[in-house]
Amino acid sequence: MACPCCSPCCSPPSWWRSSGSSAGGLFTLALAMVGVFGVFDFGVGQALTRALSERIGEGREAEATSLVGAALAALVGFSMVAALALWWLVPLLVERVLRVPPELQAQAVSGMRVLTAAAPLVVLNAALWGVLAAYQRFRAANLVTIPVSIFYYLGPVLVLLAWDSLTAVMLALVACRLANTLSYAWLVRPLLPGLFRGWPRLALVGPLLRIGGWMTFSGTLTQALLYADRFLIGALLSLAAVAYYATPLDLVLRVWILPVAVAQTLLPAFASAFATLPQQTAALLRRGALVIMALVFPACLLLVGAGREILWLWLGADFAEGGARVLQILGVGIFFSCAAFAPASLLDAIGRPDVTARFALAQAVLFLPLAAALLLLGFGIEGAALAWALRVAVDCGGKLLLAARFYPPAAVAARRLAAPLAGGGLGLALLLAMPGLPALLVAGTLALGLFGLLALRALEGEERGRMLGLLRHPGGLLRLGGGA
Repeated sequence: MACPCCSPCCSPPSWWRSSGSSAGGLFTLALAMVGVFGVFDFGVGQALTRALSERIGEGREAEATSLVGAALAALVGFSMVAALALWWLVPLLVERVLRVPPELQAQAVSGMRVLTAAAPLVVLNAALWGVLAAYQRFRAANLVTIPVSIFYYLGPVLVLLAWDSLTAVMLALVACRLANTLSYAWLVRPLLPGLFRGWPRLALVGPLLRIGGWMTFSGTLTQALLYADRFLIGALLSLAAVAYYATPLDLVLRVWILPVAVAQTLLPAFASAFATLPQQTAALLRRGALVIMALVFPACLLLVGAGREILWLWLGADFAEGGARVLQILGVGIFFSCAAFAPASLLDAIGRPDVTARFALAQAVLFLPLAAALLLLGFGIEGAALAWALRVAVDCGGKLLLAARFYPPAAVAARRLAAPLAGGGLGLALLLAMPGLPALLVAGTLALGLFGLLALRALEGEERGRMLGLLRHPGGLLRLGGGA
């Protein structure tokens, strides 16, 4: 009896079968290309969240419609120009850069040109999400995003059942982006009556581009710092060493999902309160940083204490032998990297992303020579991991100092956060010296107890009694109403 999976409806499409892995690679590049379209946002989405939240907090909501209308109009214009340029360059990209096989070139050009229509949609989605974030409509935004995200991967498969073409796949991807844009616009419209009527006031876009540009520059530098050490390892050691370093780093960076979720709610809350409610804003910084640390600390304990076992189960004994120590050291550093999201959000909210960007640039100038000339050459990939951990610890402490300097009401909160931050990092670092499982269990328990005690001492009296309940619902910890 023939296997049901060998039926025609389950077999790959003809263009995929005829071109082998090239078609799969092209599809993967198309997905990456859609992600790259986000650069045409110029950081305006985040800047719009900040600007709207500030106006809402100051009672200037009447200005919101004009601001959003101007931002959307400018972004559509920028992204349309970019999309037309990409449409014109597609043949060169397909034939000369990607070197697509001749039998696939016609469909590749057609499909990639269809995909350029997604550029304005990706940019609009970022801006509209920024509006929803400013109005704290996270639940509604996620409810419409989840099904669209599912169809983003399922849609191409369903379309291929009716239309055996690479162009059909690209149309499905564009349709998913369009559905996302329309759903966001539907949610935004009642918040901003009259948004899509009248001529936009483009003069309002200038401040958004300035702040958004600094945010983009800062984010780009951060990404460059994340990948620069991999190139240094490849150049100074070997490609095999890159794998033993990059895989543990990619694993620990998954922990970012927790602080990112909290930071997305911190930014609009900070922006709406910093000008009129300084004490509440400072308390929000303290609570936000503590909840991030409390959420990530158990994961960090697991990475440091059981790094060898995690890699052994995942990739085998050989990889565990080569990369376990790297994973453990990076597990200490990720604790500081996550905690830095809170003061970074405050600096963005008060309109000083340039401070964060300059600080990241200073780290690049100092970190790369440190990693290359000293720790990497002296201690191999473990030295590179130590350099990364030291850098993110300095990054976290520096952002707290910068937040206190440029927003003085936050100085007391920054001082209170120093103890749990140092205690948590020290407790994790001590695990690196433990020789066996019993010692690890004892040290881990002590580290968790020390961090918990220092975190509770950083809270106000009435906040301590609510801490456990609020940790089960992190959004509640970020409300401005209590514990100022």
